[in-house]
Amino acid sequence: MVRLIALIISIILQIIAASIALGFMKLTKYRLSWILLSLSFAFMAVLKIIQFFEYFRGPPTYSWQMIDEWIGVFISVMIIGGVILIRELFYSLKRAETDRVRSEKRVINAIINTEENERKRFAKDLHDGLGPILSAVKMSLSALIERIKDPTGTVILNNTNHLVNEAINTIKDISNNLSPHVLSNFGLASAIGAFTTKINQTKAVEIDFKSNMENQRLENDKEVVIYRAVCELINNSILHSGASRIEIELNKNEKFVTLQFYDNGRGFDTSTLSKEDTKGMGLSNIETRVKTVEGVFILESTPGKGTSALIKMID
Repeated sequence: MVRLIALIISIILQIIAASIALGFMKLTKYRLSWILLSLSFAFMAVLKIIQFFEYFRGPPTYSWQMIDEWIGVFISVMIIGGVILIRELFYSLKRAETDRVRSEKRVINAIINTEENERKRFAKDLHDGLGPILSAVKMSLSALIERIKDPTGTVILNNTNHLVNEAINTIKDISNNLSPHVLSNFGLASAIGAFTTKINQTKAVEIDFKSNMENQRLENDKEVVIYRAVCELINNSILHSGASRIEIELNKNEKFVTLQFYDNGRGFDTSTLSKEDTKGMGLSNIETRVKTVEGVFILESTPGKGTSALIKMID
């Protein structure tokens, strides 16, 4: 009786397995490997059904024993053939995943390039369009000052001239932040050096920047990614960490370029980056951008112990 119950359960399970396997054939686009495996499940169910009938017929005859054995051989052959051929299915899945990753990187690269081109275009339009107009206004004011003798009018004109100068300088700063000419003309180390010098002048935070690259250049995409990452990390330190000192090292050693960043701010729990806040999104964007140029981005932070970051990529 125990054997009969086991046969019944086995038959039911084999039929279910065969049905599921046959149903997957369409999803696998009727690949021979899966067809063989599906048929082996079906024949295993048939074999169990034969054994079920043999149970009631008594001891099997020689003919039935031979049928059982040859069905078993046939099932084994199909399983071996399916297992050998199924490698093609896994290779196809691996190729599909590789193509997906490459496609994703191409899309992200296209977005980054479009963003940088728009930055350059807007910076150029701002500098070349509004800059000359304000310069002309400044020249007109200078000429007007010589013609006005009233002290009050002279004070107003001087103040106006001062405001125009401030506007011209602001436009230059905005234009340079959008698309820093130092980066495109002199390279990454010079651009980061100029940016950190400007930050140091504000006294908001002390930045110590070191590099062994000097005038060495990288691919344009890599320079842009690292420069934007540095700007974002510095911005986060100033706005969120309350840091008084930042240390940045940009080095090129053999085939790798590394950027190490550290601030002595209040730090934070990195598990909170999963939340959809501005800080988390900025750091997430750094990681996404770095991955597009085959680099890695590692961020470490502990509450009360500051924040450190590492960017490493092949030159």
